[in-house]
This record gives sequence, C-alpha cells and structure tokens, in this order.
Amino acid sequence: MSKTTRDRLTQVNEQTGRPVYYDDSRGTYHVWCQTGDYEPVSTALVLAVSSILGVETEDLESLSRRVDPDALNGLVGHWDKTDPRASNGSVAFRYASCRITVYADGEIVIDPDHHVRERGSSSRVG
Repeated sequence: MSKTTRDRLTQVNEQTGRPVYYDDSRGTYHVWCQTGDYEPVSTALVLAVSSILGVETEDLESLSRRVDPDALNGLVGHWDKTDPRASNGSVAFRYASCRITVYADGEIVIDPDHHVRERGSSSRVG
C-alpha cells in the first residue's frame, strides 16, 4: 500500500475525470482510482499520463507494449476484492518516458523522466 497522503499534494488537473495531484517534494503526479469506477485502471493511467505530458492519448505509445492492460486491470481488481487496505501489493513499469507504480489501494504514481522535465515538456500541469 502506498503511503501518500493527499493533504501534502497540490491538485493540478481534473481533465481526466478524476483529480491529478502533484507532489512538489518528489516531482511525481498521483491519481487514485477504484476498480468500482467505470474506467479500468489501465484507462485511468493512460488518460493521466496524456494529461501530464500534454499530448493526445493517440500520440502515446500503446500501453500494451509495456504491460498487459487486461492483466493490470485484473491484478488491481484482485487486490480490491482482497481488501486493498490490507495489501502491500504494487506493480511498477516504464511507460511513455515515465516510471509508473500502481498500488493496491488504487493510487497511480507517475514519475516523468528528469530529462523530459528539463526540456519543459512535462512541467507541472496547471
């Protein structure tokens, strides 16, 4: 389970239908989703990355090149059914020049590469 608390984060965007938060101390973005939501975690992840990087979803690489979206959705669904508050599960992978970590409690942490931030193409969304 992640230990991120939303009170130390700044909400920067809600274009994805759910708030995107920014952690100034770590340079990471955070989105929370629940498996009961209409969108599966894989869709929420792609929409959040698109918003953060300021590109259309069609311009991103296919998520399936990095992780099986159905398997990711199934894993998070399994965690949800087994009480995510009690689980320490997480999965991490690279996608669209970002480090992605999905936690059992539904938190998605998106860490854009530093060289991308230096070029300014993924500066804080506002």
